[in-house]
Amino acid sequence: MAKRESGRLMLESEIPAFADAEIEAGCDICAIGHDCYVLGDLEEMDAAADELNRIGEVFGDRDFLLLEIVAYLRSLGRYLEPGSPAKHWTENGNIH
Repeated sequence: MAKRESGRLMLESEIPAFADAEIEAGCDICAIGHDCYVLGDLEEMDAAADELNRIGEVFGDRDFLLLEIVAYLRSLGRYLEPGSPAKHWTENGNIH
């Protein structure tokens, strides 16, 4: 996926809307541990490439909000712990 060039910085208050947009685009966004997140698997991201580019333009740069995005996803139960036997975040039993 191309680097966002809009110059816009995403606001922390936009994190829920960003996560919703990613989910609506068909990506299974989830946190990995406490300091990383993924948008979904490669097939999901490839299928949603145009929409992901649009989302990137709308929300702008979010790299500096990494920990806040991870915390939000964890609050929803959308996370996996490294080394966990769970293969998908829905298996962790912490869905809110």
